Amino acid sequence: MALRDAPSARPALWRSLPCPAAELRLDLVLSAGQTFRWWESSPGAWTGVLGGRVWTLRQDRDRLWYTVYGEEEEEDGHAAEATKLDGAETDRILRDYFQLDVGLAALYRAWGAADPLFRKVAHDFPGVRVLRQDPVECLLSFICTSNNHISRITAMIERLCQAFGRRLCCLDARPFHAFPSLSALAGADAEARLRALGFGYRAKFVSGSARAIAEGLGAEGLRQLRAVPYAEARRVLCALPGVGAKVADCVCLMALDKAEAVPVDTHVWRIARQRYGAALGGRSLTPRAHQEIGDFFRGLWGPRAGWAQAVLFCADLRKGQELAGSWERAGGGRGQDSRGDGPP
Repeated sequence: MALRDAPSARPALWRSLPCPAAELRLDLVLSAGQTFRWWESSPGAWTGVLGGRVWTLRQDRDRLWYTVYGEEEEEDGHAAEATKLDGAETDRILRDYFQLDVGLAALYRAWGAADPLFRKVAHDFPGVRVLRQDPVECLLSFICTSNNHISRITAMIERLCQAFGRRLCCLDARPFHAFPSLSALAGADAEARLRALGFGYRAKFVSGSARAIAEGLGAEGLRQLRAVPYAEARRVLCALPGVGAKVADCVCLMALDKAEAVPVDTHVWRIARQRYGAALGGRSLTPRAHQEIGDFFRGLWGPRAGWAQAVLFCADLRKGQELAGSWERAGGGRGQDSRGDGPP
C-alpha cells in the first residue's frame, strides 16, 4: 500500500511487535476463511478493517509490522471524530486479535506428538492460529457462508459494509467501511436491501439475527458469552435465525474464546472419515454428526482442538484451491473453497 496514494487517510507511523513466523503466518490466517475483511494490497502486505479502523500489516522473519490509517476528512475539511489510539493500545488490539499470548509453536509440538497425521501436514503450514474477532461481525459474516465460497463471501461482506457501514477512509481509490451496527442491519428495510445486494435467502437470516440480538442480548450480551461454558454459548447462538451447529461453532471458536469448538463442514467431515478412518455421523451432517466429529477431535487434540482443526482445514483448503486453479486453467468450473459448503 503506497502511503503517498492515500493523503486523506493520514497514516500513522509503522510500529512492530515481536512475532516469529512459527507463531503467525498472515497469508495463511487472513485468507483461509476465518475472516473476510483483509486483502493482499501488495506482495506480503495485508490491508483490512479491524476495530473500526483500517490497518496494513506486514511480516519479516521475527516481527509483525503495522500501520493504522486515520479517518478521512469530512466535507467541511475537519477530520471525522474518532478516538485517538496510542501505540500501546494498537499493540494491545493486534495482540488480542491474533491471540499472540497463546504460544502456538508449543501447541503444534503437542498436537504432533499426539497425532502423526497432524505432524506431517503441519510441517508445511506453520503459524496458523485462530483469530479473536468481534462477536457481532463474526456471527453475521458466518451466516453468509452457507452454500458459499470465500471469494463470493468476501464480496458479499464488502457490499454489506459499503451499504450499511460508516465510511472510514479511501486508499488507492478503494473505500473502506466499518462493519455495520446492529441497528443498521435490524431496520425495517434491511432484508430487502440485502436481497438487492445479492444475499438471497441469507438476507432474512442476517437481518433477523441482527434484530434478535438488538432486541435481546445486545452486542455486549453476545460478547459476554465468552464467559459462559461452550455448550451454553452454542445453545444461545443456535436459537438465532439462520444459525446452525457449524455457524455456532465458528463463532464460538473465532469470537467467543471456546478453543474446544470444532466447526464441522464437509471439509472437516471428509478429513475425519478419509484421513482418520473415523466412521462418524452416518450419511449426512446431522447435529449428532457435528457432536460426534467434534468429540473425536477433542479426544485426539485436547482442549484447543479447534485450533488444531484450523491448521488441517487451512491445509485442506490450500490444496483444494490449487486443484481448483488447475481445473479452471484447464477450462473447468469453480468449486467450494470455504466453510460454507453445507447447511448453516
